[in-house]
Amino acid sequence: MNTMKYKAYTATVEYDAHDHVFVGRLSGIRDRVIFHGETVDELEAAFRESVDGYIEACVKFGKDPEKPASGRLMLRVPSSVHCAALAAARASGESLNQWATKVLAAAAQA
Repeated sequence: MNTMKYKAYTATVEYDAHDHVFVGRLSGIRDRVIFHGETVDELEAAFRESVDGYIEACVKFGKDPEKPASGRLMLRVPSSVHCAALAAARASGESLNQWATKVLAAAAQA
């Protein structure tokens, strides 16, 4: 899957073979923002228009636009969970950050 970035927003892009069009979706926010284009140039323009339109619509309706996830996550867990996670990370030859990223990504796919 490919991604695009504009104004701190990221979109994932897929090709819809049935409709012969590229389809993009903003990721990292709960609001649903989708755009499409038949060419890469159309897709890029639609992406920028969608982000700008999303921000403008939020302002118009008095809502703060959602900010994409920063990639920084702070968790508070019991020390026993912390120790077990650290042991699992070490056993897999990864840092706790690498291990937790892999585990969270797998859990989020479920």
